[in-house]
Amino acid sequence: MKKLFINTCSVLFVILCLGVIGVQAQESPDSIVSVAVGIQMEQELVNVAFGTQDKEDVLGAVSTVNIARLLEKNYQTYTLDGIRSFVGGYTGNIWGQSPLILVDGVPRSASDVNATEIESVTVLKSASAVVLYGSKAAKGVVLITTKRGKEQPLTIEARVNTGMYVPKSYPKYLDAASYMTLYNEASDNDGVAHIYDDAAIYNTAAGVNPYKYSDIDYFSSEYLRKAYNKTDATVEISGGDKKTRYYTNFGMSYNNDLVNYGEQSKNKDLNFRVRGNIDMQLTKWLSAKTDVSVNFNNNYIGRGDFWGSSASMRPNWFTFLIPVSMLDPNNTDLQTITANSNNVIDGKYLLGGNNAVQTNAFADMLAAGYIRYKERTFQFNVSETADLSSITEGLSFSNSFSIDYNNYYSEAYRQSYATYEPTWSNMNGEDIIIDLKDYGEDGSATNEYIGDSKYKQTITFFSQLNYARTFKDLHYVTANLIAWGYQYRNSVDEGHDGSDYHSTSNANLGMQLAYNYAHKYYVDFSGAIVHSAKLPKDNRKAFSPTVTLAWRISDENFMKDASFIDNLMLTASYAKLNQDIDIADDEDEYYLYKGYYNDSGWFQWRDNTMGGGMSVLSQRGSNPSLDYVTREEFRLGLKGALLKNKVTFEINYFNQVTDGLLTQGSSTIYPSYFNRWDYSYLPYINYNKNKRYGFDFSVSHNNKIGDFEYEIGFVGMVYNSEAVIRDEVYQDDYQYRAGKPIDASFGYISEGFFADQADIDNHATQTFGDVLPGDLKYKDVNNDGVINSQDQIKLGKNGSPFTYGINLTLKYKNWSLFAMGQGQSGAIGYKNSNYYWVYGDRKYSEQALGRWTPETASTATYPRLTTKSNTNNFRNSTFWKYNNNRFDLTKAQLTYDFSEAMFSEKSLLSQLSVYVSGQNLLTISKERKMMEMNIGRAPQCRFYNIGIKAAF
Repeated sequence: MKKLFINTCSVLFVILCLGVIGVQAQESPDSIVSVAVGIQMEQELVNVAFGTQDKEDVLGAVSTVNIARLLEKNYQTYTLDGIRSFVGGYTGNIWGQSPLILVDGVPRSASDVNATEIESVTVLKSASAVVLYGSKAAKGVVLITTKRGKEQPLTIEARVNTGMYVPKSYPKYLDAASYMTLYNEASDNDGVAHIYDDAAIYNTAAGVNPYKYSDIDYFSSEYLRKAYNKTDATVEISGGDKKTRYYTNFGMSYNNDLVNYGEQSKNKDLNFRVRGNIDMQLTKWLSAKTDVSVNFNNNYIGRGDFWGSSASMRPNWFTFLIPVSMLDPNNTDLQTITANSNNVIDGKYLLGGNNAVQTNAFADMLAAGYIRYKERTFQFNVSETADLSSITEGLSFSNSFSIDYNNYYSEAYRQSYATYEPTWSNMNGEDIIIDLKDYGEDGSATNEYIGDSKYKQTITFFSQLNYARTFKDLHYVTANLIAWGYQYRNSVDEGHDGSDYHSTSNANLGMQLAYNYAHKYYVDFSGAIVHSAKLPKDNRKAFSPTVTLAWRISDENFMKDASFIDNLMLTASYAKLNQDIDIADDEDEYYLYKGYYNDSGWFQWRDNTMGGGMSVLSQRGSNPSLDYVTREEFRLGLKGALLKNKVTFEINYFNQVTDGLLTQGSSTIYPSYFNRWDYSYLPYINYNKNKRYGFDFSVSHNNKIGDFEYEIGFVGMVYNSEAVIRDEVYQDDYQYRAGKPIDASFGYISEGFFADQADIDNHATQTFGDVLPGDLKYKDVNNDGVINSQDQIKLGKNGSPFTYGINLTLKYKNWSLFAMGQGQSGAIGYKNSNYYWVYGDRKYSEQALGRWTPETASTATYPRLTTKSNTNNFRNSTFWKYNNNRFDLTKAQLTYDFSEAMFSEKSLLSQLSVYVSGQNLLTISKERKMMEMNIGRAPQCRFYNIGIKAAF
């Protein structure tokens, strides 16, 4: 029924839009003049919490990007692409924390909308800017605002793009012969017998019989395309008059995949979307808006974890194809197997395997079937605004309601299959298979089935009483009273065992009182009464206050002689927000203030005689005093414009303390007997504290010299953090996390390789298993003669203390060139994937070529090889550490806009542009090769695109 409802609503809405378009097609061109004025006015407005504000009067740390204008020189499909190059303090997080995403005021995913649907993206960074949204917005908000119709004649814009994704690089693994050679060396190091003889290594290297001596290269053209395609098309229709304005967006996109083998050669993604936004002036005092968006996503993928297998399956492990032509023709049992098999690939091959790998990615792709993922999203908003100036000038009331449905499910086909392990012999100088050991059975499934399904419903509402009035053209007063709330409802059905149902609610009452005198002196008091069902009854309500002051220095008399300063404003704010985001939100842990028991215990008679039974034990203590986590923040900002607005800048210093983070106090608060392996009386308490501080900045310069125009922007953030209080106990002071960055990374100091047994004997005892020459040697930090976890120290930070972005636009006549990039410095990482940490029977990468041997001891770049787990070498240390400094050229686009003089009034076309672009083009870093290489997943790609845009 839900699917029918969504489809019916989408069809009705399209009919409605087409009907409106038909009416508006007869409009007079006289409205074009008001359009130009309207656009200019809109460019001076910034979307803020529950409304818009004149750009010059924005007081909080707020940054906005006009996506509609940006698309004229930088085509993109994902809404938040490149925002980091325009907004200081935004890195995907805001000032180090994950923000709430709102699309047209509703909590939604940024991927629910296409960039062509978007008018602007506004990033609300400071606490004073987000307080009206309540608890869930306490870590920042990203406002995504969709386009709306304008008072203008019918306008149609169409855009088509097509491009190719080209892989940057693939992991470099050793071939089978090299792997076997080095594995034998690892066996020698461990003192165990070889499992690969010289003949097998030689025959593998010589390629004598690839079915007997397999050597699988996952990244060959046999399995992968050199590139894959993405194509998308969009049509936008807009217009309207004073009573009705409309905007409609129709779009689709398609892409295939890099894998070109078996069922996965058919992998594809297909998306279709429709959006319609309508604004109506119902009466002189009542206006309304209604928006509908429908999104269809269809994905087809063949079974088999190709990329995961590429990082783990050794090249010589087995042959996944067994040639029927090499079966002993005189062996009737083998011929019967072939005749009865459901999976004779191309009439030539049986599927291969062995006892350890009875199914594999290649066989899955050839025989196991496929999955069709289907996602349907329906979003509906309706709102109305009443002008109540008849009661008192400046009074208005707004009300909004939205409901979203998201339904995700899979239609799948799965087929079991048999694999075979061959026994080879040589007859008359030719290899022949004389026996097959089978694993599994060929299935006979003929029907698809419904796999996992997920359903999500979001209901949002807000009501707002607004008062905005100017007295004597000097005194500007604004007051708002806002009620806002939303609820998620999630239902997940995995394996048809019934749905897991869970809902998350948020409700708050916001209030704002603001005054400014002549746009020179400002004061703003905003607050929110928040509510959380996660807390005990007496603590569920709290008040979050903020106060902001601002001073436009440039309007003072003493600044009149500084003619080069167009605008200079100083702002300061203080806030204390209450939030429950950091209180667990999953179904099993929702009411953390409540203790609970279970029957997992067992008792035994004291005299140990037969008997005993189940007992009820505490699993968590209660805490009726559990309270909100708070964000206390002080911010100081300075923004301005110079040289007739050719230079603009903004800088925000922030200092915020997050207090009352949850812990159970097992280290320092409660005695040890409160917690044992089978019971716990430990409650959750508000105890830990974090501090984040730093500053973000943005500066831009634009100029025009004759026919040449340019604009360059530089944004960034200097960010630090501190774990102020932690429930922790360590023997050595240097191991305490308190006083160090929140994202501090701990590890060992490597002192190179052990040279020989004497070196091992003379060094502190390392407690991570057997140690041999060629293993890593660690520093005894506390000088106790033992290397253990107490010798870990802070090696750096996982997050970058300095992030930045740049954007550049060059324009000459009808040509424009746009580029943007982003960078970071000061963070560290570890080369700790299975590409670098090779041990046991793991696949060998080229890293193993630098391994330690007695002969290469002075030049080795990698520990000795081993067939064991070797927990000594493979742990975070300075040996594996690298600096995560990098700069990425994320986008470049060259556009040519055809002259409007080419198009007469009778022409079908009124505007035409063509462009070429590249995405993810370049990484500059000492560790570039590692950063551009994915392990166990699809590769990173550069995307080269060509597009055309036309207006009618």
